[in-house]
Amino acid sequence: MIEVSHLVKRHGSRAVVDDVSFTATTGRVTGFLGPNGAGKSSTLRILLGLDRAASGTALIGGKPYRSLNRPLLQVGAMLDGPGANKGRTARAHLRWVAQSNAIPSVRVDEVLALTGLQDAARKRIGGFSLGMGQRLGIATALLGDPDILVLDEPTNGLDPDGIRWMRRFLRSLAYAGKAVLVSSHLMSEMEDTADDFVVIAQGRVVASGTRAEVKCVHASLEDAFFALTDEHTEYRAATDYPDSSDGEGQR
Repeated sequence: MIEVSHLVKRHGSRAVVDDVSFTATTGRVTGFLGPNGAGKSSTLRILLGLDRAASGTALIGGKPYRSLNRPLLQVGAMLDGPGANKGRTARAHLRWVAQSNAIPSVRVDEVLALTGLQDAARKRIGGFSLGMGQRLGIATALLGDPDILVLDEPTNGLDPDGIRWMRRFLRSLAYAGKAVLVSSHLMSEMEDTADDFVVIAQGRVVASGTRAEVKCVHASLEDAFFALTDEHTEYRAATDYPDSSDGEGQR
């Protein structure tokens, strides 16, 4: 389980993460949703030991990430894509990561097959499409067969076929009993993927719960999201449009 409790992170006098609390449990996909600048990435970086909080805790299996022994066996993560040297092949990258945590090399071929990259194993990563890069990031996260996965925008930039593949794959991980935490800004996609949701805006959790609980009276998760975060978004929807009858804009 992932447990985030009363987490606070400040940049100067501004709280970018402000008393954030939530859990992500085994056998379920948890969508971590919010507009740009909401504090999603900062929260995930603290959870994965890449940044420090001013106060509060972020625990993986009851422990801070920095205290985990061979962390890839307990949590797999993808932040900012695969994070791989573009001059390496997919297999070389995975072997290097596996060796860092004493993971048997046989696991490399297993995760290549799981993510559909076996035919690209000897291809240099610099020649990968965006979708292949995202799959490589997932393969890297799965190397240690961890019970917990933390993925930041895994569908970012994917075409419809890639998004459908990612949705099904994330669901399969949850069915296998893993806890999957997915940060995203694609509301409609998360509505088809996640079981539980945490919505954050300006560093604070504004809603959390199951799909039904977060949607509440709204027709869709997207409608609920905008109702919850509208005052915090970078782009506000226009409410008044020029009257086309006045001839403006007509040729």
